[in-house]
Amino acid sequence: MSTTTMSHSLTADTAEAVTAPVLPADTTAGDGYDWMDTLEGTAWSVLPNWGSEGWDAGSWPYIILAVARTRDGNGELFGYGTYVEGDTSTYWFRSQDACFKAISAEVFFHWTSGQSDGPDNLPATAAGLPAKDRKPNPGWTD
Repeated sequence: MSTTTMSHSLTADTAEAVTAPVLPADTTAGDGYDWMDTLEGTAWSVLPNWGSEGWDAGSWPYIILAVARTRDGNGELFGYGTYVEGDTSTYWFRSQDACFKAISAEVFFHWTSGQSDGPDNLPATAAGLPAKDRKPNPGWTD
């Protein structure tokens, strides 16, 4: 059974209005682990790691990334969302490459701030990461 709720949004890369699955808000009395349970039956799934070596994509239970992929009348949509200590945000993209670029910037921020484990010797910017570290871990399927 799907409990997907749709919302109106603008894509971050093309600025077009789309209707896409909403990332559930934190309505639990628990922590991020409890919030992850609310993704069950929705279009969203948790993204545990990122890059060639599968470094942390967040810092559970405080920082959690989730991803979704859907289709509308104009083609595919790629989304990522964040849960940060109970606050959620959602971003949609028409292009998977643009979505991966945004996720890379998000995880890079958490790696450089020491909030999650990432590669050693990080470059100055997320764009400076090797291409193999600006996409999902090869063991993760989307």
